[in-house]
Amino acid sequence: MLAATCQLLLETGLGGVTVDAVSERAGVAKAAIYRHWRTRSALLLEACLKLGSRRDAPDTGSLRVDLLVLATDLASRLQAASWAAVLPSIIDAAERDKKLAGMHARMHAEFVGTFRSVIERAQAQAELSQDEDPTDVVAAIVGPLFYRRWFSREVLDERFVRNVVDNVLASNRRR
Repeated sequence: MLAATCQLLLETGLGGVTVDAVSERAGVAKAAIYRHWRTRSALLLEACLKLGSRRDAPDTGSLRVDLLVLATDLASRLQAASWAAVLPSIIDAAERDKKLAGMHARMHAEFVGTFRSVIERAQAQAELSQDEDPTDVVAAIVGPLFYRRWFSREVLDERFVRNVVDNVLASNRRR
């Protein structure tokens, strides 16, 4: 059932995934789906999390390297068919549907949590200023990657990712 949901997400985006469509694709009754997931949103959340499985926070001993690992992974995911097809439809649907907005918030928290762990560890080890808001640091890294992927459509390569991370860290040192 989850595999069928993931396939539909990739083919149609969020809007094309209904319990009826999953039932038909998986060859199971709708009741079987509802036994595992009480709502469509719960099913979608699990499928989306599976498509973008959470990455463990790296601990290389260097904030820069940890952030490069995470940012490079994100850049790779943003260029993968699964994220490119699904993420925009989730963001769009979350604007109009409170349940899907909740799902989006949970996905976002899961995604940002890994970056926050690395940043907060660096703050605890005095590698990054305590004055820095981890949310702002994440936004300063993630924002340019999303911008390049969906707005400018410029190359999202290793050089660009490295420059983004280095610029964020240089900005912190200047303060």
